[in-house]
Amino acid sequence: MKLRFSIAYVTAWGECMHIDLHLIGSDGAQRRINIPMTTGDGLVWTAEASATTSPLQRSVVSICYAYQVEDSGGEVVRREFDMVPRLLPVDMSRDYTINDGWRDIPMMSHLFTSAYQHHLDNVRALQMPLFRKTAMFRISAPQLEEGQAVAILGGHPSLGDWNPMRYLLLQYSGQTVWTLTLNVEAVGDDIEYKYIVISTKDHSLVKWEGGENRTASFHKMEDGEVRILDGGNLRIQELQWKAAGVVIPVFSLRSEHSCGVGDFGDLRRMVDWAVATGMKIIQILPVNDTTMQHNWNDSYPYNTISVNALHPQYVDLEAAGELKSATAMRQLYRQRQELNNSPVSDYEAVERVKSKYLRQLYEEQRSTICKDIEYVAFKRDNDEWLMPYTAFCILRDRFHTARFTDWKDYTNYDRSKVNQVIEEYKEESEYICYVQYLLHTQLKAAADYARENGVILMGDIPVGISHDSVEAWSEAKYFNLDSQTGSPPDAHNPKGQNWCFPTYQWNAMMADGCLWWRKRLARMEQYYGAFRIDHVLGFFRIWEIPESSVDGLLGHFSPSMPYSPENMEYFGLKFHRELYTKPFINDSILRRIFGIHTQYVRDNYLVGKGFQLYDLKPECATQKKIRALFGDCRDESSIWIRDGLYRLAACVLFTEDPRWADHYHPRIRAYEEPIFEFLSPDDRAAFMRLYNDYYFERHNDLWSNVASRRLSMMLSGTRMLACAEDLGQLPDCVTPVLDSMRILTLEVQTLPKERGYEFSHLEANPYLSVATISTHDMPPLRLWWEELPDRTQRYYNTMLQKEGRAPEQLSAMLAGEIVARHLYCPSMLCILSFQDWTSIDGELRNKNPRQERINVPGDCYNHWQYRMHVTIEQLLSETRFNAKIKSMISGSRRI
Repeated sequence: MKLRFSIAYVTAWGECMHIDLHLIGSDGAQRRINIPMTTGDGLVWTAEASATTSPLQRSVVSICYAYQVEDSGGEVVRREFDMVPRLLPVDMSRDYTINDGWRDIPMMSHLFTSAYQHHLDNVRALQMPLFRKTAMFRISAPQLEEGQAVAILGGHPSLGDWNPMRYLLLQYSGQTVWTLTLNVEAVGDDIEYKYIVISTKDHSLVKWEGGENRTASFHKMEDGEVRILDGGNLRIQELQWKAAGVVIPVFSLRSEHSCGVGDFGDLRRMVDWAVATGMKIIQILPVNDTTMQHNWNDSYPYNTISVNALHPQYVDLEAAGELKSATAMRQLYRQRQELNNSPVSDYEAVERVKSKYLRQLYEEQRSTICKDIEYVAFKRDNDEWLMPYTAFCILRDRFHTARFTDWKDYTNYDRSKVNQVIEEYKEESEYICYVQYLLHTQLKAAADYARENGVILMGDIPVGISHDSVEAWSEAKYFNLDSQTGSPPDAHNPKGQNWCFPTYQWNAMMADGCLWWRKRLARMEQYYGAFRIDHVLGFFRIWEIPESSVDGLLGHFSPSMPYSPENMEYFGLKFHRELYTKPFINDSILRRIFGIHTQYVRDNYLVGKGFQLYDLKPECATQKKIRALFGDCRDESSIWIRDGLYRLAACVLFTEDPRWADHYHPRIRAYEEPIFEFLSPDDRAAFMRLYNDYYFERHNDLWSNVASRRLSMMLSGTRMLACAEDLGQLPDCVTPVLDSMRILTLEVQTLPKERGYEFSHLEANPYLSVATISTHDMPPLRLWWEELPDRTQRYYNTMLQKEGRAPEQLSAMLAGEIVARHLYCPSMLCILSFQDWTSIDGELRNKNPRQERINVPGDCYNHWQYRMHVTIEQLLSETRFNAKIKSMISGSRRI
């Protein structure tokens, strides 16, 4: 069997087309081959492969392949859209000629996702009739509605002679693909044809595809040859899909069955409310385990200790089973009622109650659960992440810290030591696995129930992983543990933000094709039909902060192109390493920052170096050393001095790149620092030329290429719909890349992306976007309305086009109008917070809007404790409210 491939594609210099080919045997065994292609004119690439040398040669029944572009080093630069695999049945006695076109991500790529198709199937290599000379037609038709099929018509009697009553029906091969084989000897050398859509009910013609007639030539076909005619996507316009949904953290759910916090059982109940209101999406925050200290600090859902393990607090105790002891059950009911009566979730109390109950339940079920076939299969299938997580939890509690650098002999991950820990603490290990099994089955049940009812769950991927996490410990090669992630200064955070997450080691991730990401998404796909990429800008570039810093001022972009001293001279700046990269401290600066504490600071924290210049003492030379020095001091003077020393440590013009010797980044907002004032006018002008080049011009092409490669590699293979959180001031490259990847953007009217505007126009939202009113990091609509009356007044007059004074409090009628405007906007998805949905009902909504805020980003001590003020059961009984929402959603054609 010979396979002859041909494809037209223009590559960049140094790039080459390759075929990623899988030979599949009758027993399911596969052999993967990377086939380089050649070109004579730089346009048409060809390759020939033979299966005669394959160990599967006597049993190959199908092939699966995709085209990809590789650079001179063998790294994959670009891979074609392969959500629908190129899967072909083959006969070892035949030769196959395959003339293809490159598959870009189609505009309608959302039609292929599990968000749109609730019941996914797989492409099947149907064994089709073969002739002496065979043409195989293939077409992908995701636009079809229920009760429709694809057929072919052409200008030859064998193809119906363009008579709609004499079409040839294609066979469905799964995953939107339709196929047909034809005897070439019956149709002649050249044909014209088109695909049509027919009704399976009455076999009538529904629609012709658009565009020019398709053509095929069968000149010089040999006996035994099969020619593949891949038609790409069916050329008909799809019905525009638009949907509405609700976003709410799982911990915020409340039902009569809850135990102080929302759980996966409540998530299933929330599906019933979504169905009652016509919503198609329930978006949640991360539900991964965050347990580090067993206290309130663990309530932060984005600081996970595992990207795979689920949080034990989300176990539905009722679904898990009852205890044999009636006394213990009465105690649980009493505690549950007490916890549920609280307006917020008490994280620590919930953990105590649930942990105690689950341990008792495990003791009673231990003898049977360990023999359960499904439990054993769960442990086996998830061993790769479950065992490291189990050992991590055991060692965390044994050493009373999740900081694995304090674990002595276990600081460096060693699988053999992990196995020893699991064996030594066998019962505890089984308990941890048991809880994860319960969580998996309950979340999977909620997801399956949602799909059955036409609703999808939408997950959330945090921007990073915790420095004290299973992944940082067991897969350290993928992370830069000597750096931190954050955001640069802005109007709301003048010192920037330090999220304390390690940055990704992208070179290592790309080297194995983003395997870490693809495994992570594959596990998420068990539960979700869509997912939100938190801070998608991090895939373009991240704000990398030195491990020694507390705030974000000493950070720099990564990846980036720092300057060498020679580069700086191009801008007219003579580089002085000692002066520009060390904190610049003199008496004038000290008096300005410390006032009455100047002499005290000079005596205790500084070392004089002549000419009224100073250095920080070694024990306070970095921000982290300064923080350690002041410990828990909370008096005004100590905070004043500490923060002033932080500023001194950051008083530099340039920071040195940690991985590229003798290359430097201009420190962000260095022009606000005292050292800038001591430069000559010419040097100040030269620095600003360099500064503006670095922050606004230098990196757009770099970040565009980097993000395209990372995101395409990461998303290859997943059927989930990708949505990006792309708020804030973005580089110009972000929107084009997200658009080319068909990743939905996030549109918030009060956070416009156009510079110079206070609000955006909903009518200008792109179709490939998610419209929302507020996020979990923002005040809900009613609270936003009350916070800044002047801003609200401008919104009232300009966006709502109302005259007169805006009301101090947002009425239900006005809230309903704002919600309706969002529903009618062009965005594919309109997903509003639960608080904003309830704002449209004056009786049902929370009487105190200040209780509805989930998170205050500037508050590092924020307790993530918001809960619905009504139960799901009460919601379901609010027939008038539910009917109103359903009418609004259906009226906006979000079906």
